[in-house]
Amino acid sequence: MSNVLFQNALQKKNFSTPPIWFMRQAGRYHSHYQNLRKKYSFMELCKLPEVAAEVALGPVQDFDFDVSILFSDLLFPLEVLGMGLEYTEQGPRLGFQLNPETIKKLKPVDQVWEQLLFQQQAMKCTREVLPKNKSLIGFVGGVWTLFVYAVEGGHAGSLIQSKNDLTLMNSFFDLMIQLLEKNIQLQLDGGAEVVMLFDTAAGEVSPLFFKKWIAPRLIHLAKKFPNHLGYYSKGTQASFFDQNFYSAPWVGMGFDHRWDLTEVLSTAKSPGFVQGNFDQALLFADADNFKKHLDLYVSCMKDLTPEQRSSWVSGLGHGVLPKTPESNVRLFIEKIRREF
Repeated sequence: MSNVLFQNALQKKNFSTPPIWFMRQAGRYHSHYQNLRKKYSFMELCKLPEVAAEVALGPVQDFDFDVSILFSDLLFPLEVLGMGLEYTEQGPRLGFQLNPETIKKLKPVDQVWEQLLFQQQAMKCTREVLPKNKSLIGFVGGVWTLFVYAVEGGHAGSLIQSKNDLTLMNSFFDLMIQLLEKNIQLQLDGGAEVVMLFDTAAGEVSPLFFKKWIAPRLIHLAKKFPNHLGYYSKGTQASFFDQNFYSAPWVGMGFDHRWDLTEVLSTAKSPGFVQGNFDQALLFADADNFKKHLDLYVSCMKDLTPEQRSSWVSGLGHGVLPKTPESNVRLFIEKIRREF
């Protein structure tokens, strides 16, 4: 019960066609999701396992992605720790912001982690409805991204509060690492082949800050789940990652559209699979211009040898944006499969 192409990428086997999966492939752009959203709140879509499975299955049926992703949200660990969580028209909202006083309100991990078991059930339900030739992965948020959400309520702006209280940050990291270990394990137990760490706020710090304060926590998790944990960060660059990071037993890494993916693949610094990284904003182009953007991207990838491309998991630089034309999603997939 796995996708051959995805397994090839995990094992870096030479093959012609890369597996394809997009972050947020089950989301607001998709008519399947929109129809379900008329019946259920976002919280219900995530927390009702059979419904979460139906959301995750939709894009696989419609676009024939090789990999399905758990439909959930990375903020649920903050909710179970006692911070509250609601989803509004303006986005997610926590019950309070983290500071040296409110951190005392956070609950012990051993008392609350089982509240995340709905994700394990959603994973099992998704695996049951997925075609057997499709792979299934899970995800959690990175410790820094979760900290930023807890302190700031989002990750826009300069993140002044988040960056300037190292005592608060490390206390939060100590607690969150415990919870993420539980969260990752329950997803693996539910049938995830791989669990991704999504660190969307990582690019908002300096490489020095990342290496000193964030990377050691990430490496700890990679060693806790060797060859089962992948890492994706938004807005980072090559200077963020040293040999110590690359040497950790990651199953793979994702790269946003700011990276030259041909260089990543040809230098083979990254462990495991290499996922990415077509600019998701270009999916809004009209058909003629979209084909030009895609032709350029594909031609660069075709300059690599099959061996260099062996770890490539084809996807976007970040998640599918709301209102993305479905026709261009379909065209992207058809193009990749036709050309490779």
